Amino acid sequence: MLTAALPPPAAAAGGEVEIAMSGTPSGSDVWFRPRGLLIRAGQTVRWVNRDTGNVHTTTAYHPENGKPRRIPDAASSWNSDYIMPGKSFAITFDVPGVYDYFCIPHEHAGMVGRIIVGTADASVRPYAQTDAKLPAAALEHLPAIADILKGTPIQ
Repeated sequence: MLTAALPPPAAAAGGEVEIAMSGTPSGSDVWFRPRGLLIRAGQTVRWVNRDTGNVHTTTAYHPENGKPRRIPDAASSWNSDYIMPGKSFAITFDVPGVYDYFCIPHEHAGMVGRIIVGTADASVRPYAQTDAKLPAAALEHLPAIADILKGTPIQ
């Protein structure tokens, strides 16, 4: 069992962590950077739309958003609604666990991310029972828990 007790240096200070939302000028490729992140409980994550020609969302995989639950049971769902270029959305993560999220208009293009709050067991696939309900590109782009636990944000 691989677990991590300390987050990466970028998140260790206890401050806000930024995830950029962007893509190629043509819109043919879109992403969250980093798309895999390890933080401490109580930290805030701010998603910033750095894409000058596209709107994005950050949306929890949760039934409230029409998707299977892929966040901890005690955690609240979120949906930023459309974030215009240069704008941002932030939430504070208080419940430990693995959080999977996506961009509503770009989920089928693989614009997904994973945040681990606190620790996680890398030998367990916590949401394997819902994998068949996600687009193939989304599953392909979700970073492995073990990779996130290495302490370097997954780009």
